[in-house]
Amino acid sequence: MKEKLLKIFKKEQDPLSSEEKLKIIESSSKLVGPGVFYSTIIVIASFLPVFLLTGMEGKLFSPLAYTKSFILIVDAFLAITLTPVLISFLLKGKLRPEEKNPINSQLETIYTPILAFCLKWRKTVLGLNIVALLIGLLMFTRLGSEFMPPLDEGSILFMPVTLPDVSNSEVKRILQVQDKLIKSVPEVDHVLGKAGRANTATDNSPISMIETIILLKPEDEWREGKTKNDIITEINNKLQIPGVTNGFTQPIINRINMLSTGIRTDVGIKIYGASLDTIDVLSQKIKKTLEGTSGVKDLYSEPITGGKYIDIEAKRDVIGRYGLSIDDINNVVEAAIGGMKLTTTIEGRQRFSVNARYAQEYRNSLDALKKLQVQTMQYGPIPLETVADVKISDGPPMINSENAMLRGSVLFNVRERDLGSTVKEAQKKLNAMMTKMPKGYYIEWSGQWENQIRANKTLSLILPIVVVIIFLILFFTYRSMKEALITMITVPFALIGGIFMVYFYGINLSVAVAVGFIALFGMAIETAMLMTIYLNESMNKMVEKYGNSKEVITEEILRQYIIDGSAKRLRPKLMTVSVSLFGLIPILWATGTGADVMLPITVPLIGGTISSTIYVLLVTPVVFEIVKLRELKTKGKIDLIDVKE
Repeated sequence: MKEKLLKIFKKEQDPLSSEEKLKIIESSSKLVGPGVFYSTIIVIASFLPVFLLTGMEGKLFSPLAYTKSFILIVDAFLAITLTPVLISFLLKGKLRPEEKNPINSQLETIYTPILAFCLKWRKTVLGLNIVALLIGLLMFTRLGSEFMPPLDEGSILFMPVTLPDVSNSEVKRILQVQDKLIKSVPEVDHVLGKAGRANTATDNSPISMIETIILLKPEDEWREGKTKNDIITEINNKLQIPGVTNGFTQPIINRINMLSTGIRTDVGIKIYGASLDTIDVLSQKIKKTLEGTSGVKDLYSEPITGGKYIDIEAKRDVIGRYGLSIDDINNVVEAAIGGMKLTTTIEGRQRFSVNARYAQEYRNSLDALKKLQVQTMQYGPIPLETVADVKISDGPPMINSENAMLRGSVLFNVRERDLGSTVKEAQKKLNAMMTKMPKGYYIEWSGQWENQIRANKTLSLILPIVVVIIFLILFFTYRSMKEALITMITVPFALIGGIFMVYFYGINLSVAVAVGFIALFGMAIETAMLMTIYLNESMNKMVEKYGNSKEVITEEILRQYIIDGSAKRLRPKLMTVSVSLFGLIPILWATGTGADVMLPITVPLIGGTISSTIYVLLVTPVVFEIVKLRELKTKGKIDLIDVKE
């Protein structure tokens, strides 16, 4: 087939006949087909970890993985079906060889001497790359970590908590004072606060919990140099009210956190046990230990005690003298304070219960309750305090349980530091305390940290499997373990640029960054695979001309064919990379909601694309030459691999 094509290209009569053009298109399509298939498989396989993500991260990133995979499948199908048909219609006039293209010739003029220099100083080039890799690994260890990059929702949710026994009038006053102080900040547009729970059974917020939604003005109306964190700090400084613990979050993420983990802050420490008093003591100890930890903000221990209860306990030695029973006392308490159901009225399809209880003035104070009348058979009405002790006692404002155990929690948000480093420092501080926990009591880290651990576990389990799958694909492509390893070596060097850009952009490691590196992984393997195929094709041409033995193949001949194989179709290689970069770079300047999630995906892709391109174009030929020279030295010949693109 190759000989027939060469004869067609050498024809003096040009343009070619329709039959000859169709033969060229057919043979070229067969040449490209396997490469399209294997590269599609590699990229889809590299996205396997994203498909297996669960929870919030799975819902957020699986559409990206599915979209890209389906696009690649359709793209591969069109490349081997529709593209040849379109070429048959659009291929007109004389055919020009690749070297006649001015862009390609200019690129080769620049690329060839640089590659020759790298091949001449191959040990130095490899040494520099290894040093860059080590620096990249050092930077990687210095990166912070978090579950997801914080999505700026554009508004703030202020969630302070007061003491559990706060009265309705006092919490109303606090709410009004807070709203007035918040509105005094110039960047605030609207403020709406509520105390307690909404009129729904799914909101169990106590009266001591306040939720205030703060809507901000557009950023161009803010004071110069002000950021959202500055505004939160300013509001927090204004709202230092005794007995109130401040907390800041965002409306949407707060609801997601509460639904998924039961924790309304970034991080929560759940304390499980059998006694509320012991849990309360442990909560206070944990809170005290974490105070002053860098990054820990809005530290708060959910109160387990502090609720006020009216206890009415019958005096058993007294009620007998009056001819009363405990049920008589309980009936009075039920009717007077709680209300007793008398009957039900029916109006059409609606039913209404009719309750009876004493008027407000007879039960609005402890003294009024003590004076409630209890009817006796012999002595007439007597005050309740005569036959019962009426007093106020402390108790839990709310009892939380989870996993069939009582639960307390210590909550905090993380600001001005990454989540991973903050939690790890907090865990170090608590390690000594955890070894002295009472029997039957234990703690559990929750909130965003719980999600981060789950996502990291999924990625750590599936990534090695993906590497093995891609290695097997390369092995079946090359039919050579050595060539597959040469291609796989590209991956860590491709990640160098991604790590450098993530580090200098100050982005923390997160699931979004991991998705960016996963996408880069497939792209780097695909590009290196293409270069290896061209280099092996060039080796076949060299052996066809000179033979295959160390007596006839010199280092100069080998190097020349490596340069020829590397420079072959340089334009489409760079064009593929350029298209990727041109599509990604505008995201660096994107603003608005969602941009802060896209940036961590894009930054490693851009940096890694640049570094992997440099590595593939300059270092892969160097490694290839070292391997082939070693084969000549040890075996007396080079191993030939007939791989199709």
